[in-house]
Amino acid sequence: MNITSGTTWEEQVGYSRAVRIGQLVEVSGTTAVEGENRIVGIGDPYRQTCFVLQKIEKALIEAGASLKDVVRTRMYVTDISQWEAIGKAHGEFFAEIKPSATMVEVNALINPDLLVEIEATAYIQ
Repeated sequence: MNITSGTTWEEQVGYSRAVRIGQLVEVSGTTAVEGENRIVGIGDPYRQTCFVLQKIEKALIEAGASLKDVVRTRMYVTDISQWEAIGKAHGEFFAEIKPSATMVEVNALINPDLLVEIEATAYIQ
């Protein structure tokens, strides 16, 4: 089952927001873009992370899962010195779940105003 958010990028690049195969759900790299091109939380890594995790939660729900099913997250950040703000937001969403997590600094994301991109893997029990 492929989950789409309807953006033109999915068609142009050839990907889905999320894919469910059996009990496994993989959520693609997700950024703080609303609609086609409005970036949420410019300059605010905490706000961007919260927005991204809300988008991931929505995709999971469409796939028949929830945040409690997440077993792994991967966070790509453009400034690792902002790890505490990003980690705080991640902790607020996953405090009780505690999935396996990775945070790495990358040189850039697709737009210089994007500070964080997150992928998630969920397993529905």
